Amino acid sequence: MDSTPSNPASLEEKRHTLAHLLAAAVHERFPHAKATIGPAIDNGFYYDFDFSSTDSSDGTAGHKHATPTEADLAGLEETMRELLPSWNEMLGTEVSENDARSRFAKNEYKLEIIDEVVAKGEKLTLYTAGDFTDLCRGGHAERPSKDIAKDSFVLDRIAGAYWRGNENKPMLTRIYGLAFNTKEELEAYQAQREEAKKRDHRKLGKELDLFTFSDLVGSGMPLFTPRGNIVRSSIINYSRELNNELGFGEVHTPNVNKGDLFKISGHYDQYKEGMLSVHSQYVEDEMFLKPMNCPQHTQIYASQPRSYRDLPIRYSDFAVLYRDERPGELSGLTRLRAFSQDDGHIFCREDQIEAEVESVLAAIQKALATYKIEAWMRLSLRDPQNKAKYIGEDETWNKAEEIMRTLLKEKNITFKEAEGEAAFYGPKIDIMAVDALGREWQISTVQLDFVQPSRFQLEYTAEDGAKKTPVMIHRALIGSPDRFMGILIEHYGGAFPAWLAPVQVRVLPISDKQGDYAQEVLTTLRAAGIRAEVDTASESLGKKIRDAKMQKLPYLLVVGDKEITDKTVSVESRDHGKLDASSVADFVTKISQEIKDRA
Repeated sequence: MDSTPSNPASLEEKRHTLAHLLAAAVHERFPHAKATIGPAIDNGFYYDFDFSSTDSSDGTAGHKHATPTEADLAGLEETMRELLPSWNEMLGTEVSENDARSRFAKNEYKLEIIDEVVAKGEKLTLYTAGDFTDLCRGGHAERPSKDIAKDSFVLDRIAGAYWRGNENKPMLTRIYGLAFNTKEELEAYQAQREEAKKRDHRKLGKELDLFTFSDLVGSGMPLFTPRGNIVRSSIINYSRELNNELGFGEVHTPNVNKGDLFKISGHYDQYKEGMLSVHSQYVEDEMFLKPMNCPQHTQIYASQPRSYRDLPIRYSDFAVLYRDERPGELSGLTRLRAFSQDDGHIFCREDQIEAEVESVLAAIQKALATYKIEAWMRLSLRDPQNKAKYIGEDETWNKAEEIMRTLLKEKNITFKEAEGEAAFYGPKIDIMAVDALGREWQISTVQLDFVQPSRFQLEYTAEDGAKKTPVMIHRALIGSPDRFMGILIEHYGGAFPAWLAPVQVRVLPISDKQGDYAQEVLTTLRAAGIRAEVDTASESLGKKIRDAKMQKLPYLLVVGDKEITDKTVSVESRDHGKLDASSVADFVTKISQEIKDRA
């Protein structure tokens, strides 16, 4: 008989089921543990447990492994595989509140969940597989033993996690697992992750001397070294170049602003928890470090009368922004408290929306092609079931969302829709970059805003003399240069293309005898605007080459007696190996064109 299930389980259902299987294995080996919640996640699953129980009625008091360690993962994983064949089906049963409370009478975490489910008027369900029963709302593999391959999952690591993510609640033990449809997919993910560790921008940033952090400065506040600032500035300058092509005028706005500005924009009500407050010795105004530039740009627009002939008006801004991120969410350059954006805002008429959005999307696509990063687009919409998160009327939102949807369709742009991902003032097109390891990052965005211009009472004089409210388009090209730099370090594995590289060329004299000629070559390179240096260390040529390769430099120029005689350099490319010997002038021409083209 065919054992294939009629409704094959999705990967998410398999992962959710494996979370239950993990809980069952923990119950087998650590009977005193209190299971809490265990969802599926992007690469597998986890389950949170409280191992602090002092109840000795189960005979485990004084157990030498009262809380599991990494060393226990192999045993738990073995138990999961031993249990899996007996999990022939996953049966859900609706139960009364009293029955649910009776079953979990000694588990305060499950009782809290029961309270919430009852308060919402939802049904309580228990799911049983083998000898294990758990409280759950469903979404599992119906026949785990058939649906889940024994070699398609592994337990990965142990971490601490506050109950419900609240630091004022108990600290639990979280056990993570990896899970995929097949062993091959699991191994491919593990290999990708190992490569990601090698490319970790925090590790490479230190090795390549690009940036640092200091406890005295503050968490999430990056300090860029001279080399790192070259990379960051190169990213910003390219965005500036694209802004110029689009007709943006760059502005500069202050970091500290009165709270009243953010009350009008809506950020005060919607975003205050993420803003850093500032206090003055001389005025009583409530003030904040700005988390975004859009409210300030409305005030530049409002500083003088505007006509329909003036529109569109485009402002760009690279000011530093500040957001009060939770300590546990900070991650190198990819999640910061202080960062800039290649920010821009367009004030336009409704009939200009399509052309403006189209030109911005084209610039974003040009940038990503230059950086050699693939991407896809997401239309982020309001959550219709949670309108309190947003400002503006239904009619305005429906209009804005349909404009963006229609624009993408008319331009034959493939996109996915995502409810609940909109900005609080309007829908947006998010550009989801895919790096060399296949990981997705949200970077660029184009947001359509009918709300803030109205709240700030912005206007322009229409052709018929009437006063009208402009539309505001928020956009970024690559998002935060700081964050994007972190992404690029991992995307390139630290091997920046020549136009981005902090040091584009290193000259390597074979010995001290070639020192003068090496300096002549260096002078010529620098005169041409090439970022170059000479290795004057009293080391062997082999060591100098190894050191240069560790720094992932695009080009090495070796000079010995023959090169002095021929007035040439021996060229070695990081990406293409040894090249033909070249005159210095020819090499300068070649690399200068490569840098200019951002090849």
